[in-house]
Amino acid sequence: MATKKPAKKRVASWLVTDDFWARVEPLVPVRERVADKEYTRKAGGGRKPKPARLVFEAVVYVLRTGCQWKALPKERFGSASAVHKRFLEWERAGLFEAIWETGLAEYDQMEGIAWRWQSIVGAMFKAPLAQEQVGPNPTDRGKKWEQASPAGRRPWRPLVVRRDRGEPA
Repeated sequence: MATKKPAKKRVASWLVTDDFWARVEPLVPVRERVADKEYTRKAGGGRKPKPARLVFEAVVYVLRTGCQWKALPKERFGSASAVHKRFLEWERAGLFEAIWETGLAEYDQMEGIAWRWQSIVGAMFKAPLAQEQVGPNPTDRGKKWEQASPAGRRPWRPLVVRRDRGEPA
C-alpha cells in the first residue's frame, strides 16, 4: 500500500497572509489627526475605525469574489459602507498604484522584465473585409424597410395616411 502525502492546507484566495501583509502594511496611508483639534467622542458617535488589515482583506475579498460592496459578509468585515469609504480613501491616496509598482519592481528583481521589448499598439480602424464576413449591422437587421412582406399578404402601411386629433377615427 502506497503512503499518501499529507494534503497542503489551502488558504482561501481572499485571505491576506502575514507575509503579504508585511509587504503591504508600510504602503497603507496612516490617518492623520490635526494636532490643534480636540477630539471628543460624542455619545452614540459610532465605532472606532476598523483595523487596516481587516479592511484590506475585505477589499481583496471583493476583488477575488466579484461581489458587490453591500454583499460583504457582515460577520467577518462589519459595515460594508465603512469598508468602501476606507477603500475610496486609499484609492485617492494612491495605495493600490503603490502596491502595483512595488510588486512590479519585486518581479523585475526576481525574474527580470525586458522593458525594451514592451509595446502598446493603439491603432483603431475598421477591418477592411469585415462587412463581407459579418453581414449587416445587428442594429439595422430588424428595420421595417428591409423586411419582406409576409407571404401571401399585402405589405404593411398605415390605414389612414394623416389624421388630426380633432377628427373622429
